[in-house]
Amino acid sequence: MLSREEVITKLNWFYSLELNQVGLYNAQSKTIDDIYIKRTLERVASIEQQHVDNVADKIKELGGRPTSIGAVIAPFTGKTAGNITGWSGVINLLKANIKLEQKAMADYKDFILKAASDQSLFDLLWSNLIDEDLHSAWFTNKVAELENIKT
Repeated sequence: MLSREEVITKLNWFYSLELNQVGLYNAQSKTIDDIYIKRTLERVASIEQQHVDNVADKIKELGGRPTSIGAVIAPFTGKTAGNITGWSGVINLLKANIKLEQKAMADYKDFILKAASDQSLFDLLWSNLIDEDLHSAWFTNKVAELENIKT
């Protein structure tokens, strides 16, 4: 069982990760001409922002504070990565997103196993995990579709 401080530290990791994803997907959406992919990235960024808000609320509920370093650095690194991946082409951009989502999913799965004793935290982590999985699935499907068009 994790201590309250350990839970807050782990939640701050997710807070930073989710902020990074918001910056990434928003920046990527500005580099894409395809309206469907652009709108999907905007929607995914919005969902990731909900994750940020929910994780921040949980940190505060536990008596902690969302990391100020993460609040400053994560959006910047996300935006920078979003601009760089935007230049690499749509397929490479989506493949990078898949890897990021898979990392987030692995981290959520690991934390879920350690958080089972706190039902509200358990539910929050599951909700975010499912969203990350849906994002990964959409990106994967779009890559397959685009690769089939190319051949």
